[in-house]
Amino acid sequence: MKPTLLLLSVLVGLTACKSSKAEHDDAHEHGHDEAAEEKLHVESGDVIHVHVPQEMLRDLRVTTAKVEARPGGESVTALGELTFSEDAYAEVSSPVSARVASVAVTTGQAVKQGQRLAELQSPELGRARADLQATQARATAARQAADRKRTLAEERIVARKDAQAAEADAAAAEAEVAAAKAALSALGAGNGGDGTSGFVLKAPIDGTVVERTARLGQMADPSQALFRVGDLSSLWLIVHAFERDAVRLMPGADARVTFAAFPGQEFAAKVGHVGQRVDPHSRTIPVRLELDNGKGLLRPGMSASASIPLGDPGATLTAVPAAALQRLENGWVVFLPTPEAGVFEQREVGRGRSLGTQVEVLKGLTVGDEVVVEGAFLLKAEVEKSQGGGDEHGH
Repeated sequence: MKPTLLLLSVLVGLTACKSSKAEHDDAHEHGHDEAAEEKLHVESGDVIHVHVPQEMLRDLRVTTAKVEARPGGESVTALGELTFSEDAYAEVSSPVSARVASVAVTTGQAVKQGQRLAELQSPELGRARADLQATQARATAARQAADRKRTLAEERIVARKDAQAAEADAAAAEAEVAAAKAALSALGAGNGGDGTSGFVLKAPIDGTVVERTARLGQMADPSQALFRVGDLSSLWLIVHAFERDAVRLMPGADARVTFAAFPGQEFAAKVGHVGQRVDPHSRTIPVRLELDNGKGLLRPGMSASASIPLGDPGATLTAVPAAALQRLENGWVVFLPTPEAGVFEQREVGRGRSLGTQVEVLKGLTVGDEVVVEGAFLLKAEVEKSQGGGDEHGH
């Protein structure tokens, strides 16, 4: 019997040990679960706070940065193409169908206003001039007859009504002369030229002949320009800026322009005009920059890149590192550390322009505030999970 009793005692002891160990393990696991419950969570209210346990805070590697005040003289880069000033460019064409009789200038030649460009001959113009000469002759004869009859009427040699009729005829003839002159003027070549059918095309402005299509003997059509004359001393650069940038451009502001044709060189320009209409396809607004071309280096049609200041150069703006701003469903937020360790305040802000590695903040922050940079994304992720209403958050 003794061996049996001994065996039973051993078995009971082992069972007790296992039970004690199990209870110890259960208690240990329960304690571990309670520790695991201490994790990152979010408290909602008037101000949203994110709580991060100390051990997780070390893993997050949270870094912060101060909100900065930067000079407001930021700039935008826009691409464009050189063109003539609207007030210093002219296309010269024949006012009527005509044949080119002679050409007096060539491409690249500087001309003065009123200088002879070409002579043309037009049968239509010849007929108009002949009509004018005929009406002038009739008017002269009618005026002489009216003057003679008026004198005779004063001497009572002819009736006064005859003098009045002669005066009416003279007035009608003079009206015909005026109409013939108007018709000739409408052709745009009433004066100048040799012969009844010839007329001269003249330069309407001072400038350079940048294009000439007139050829000797060519039939000129009024819809086609024979000469293009432009003033190259001052040019326009038309660039296209996105609407959010264009509304901050100030007329008169200084800009810097670079050309692919002149690497390493910058040219000064001024903002002359900001367009009033947004292109519905590109969402851009045309901006006119005015450049001095006294040295004659620039050519219309050249492509260029312009750096234009935005807003008031003396103004300042508020900026934070780009990584500090996080996008939530309702807008942009940042996280600010609080005096309580591991607790961060979520704050809504207004996002402005991208400034390289920084972003402009329009509202919600003041200069000197401290915001989370590294670790902000994980805090934002926890806020999004809490907004999903998961049980794991326990709040």
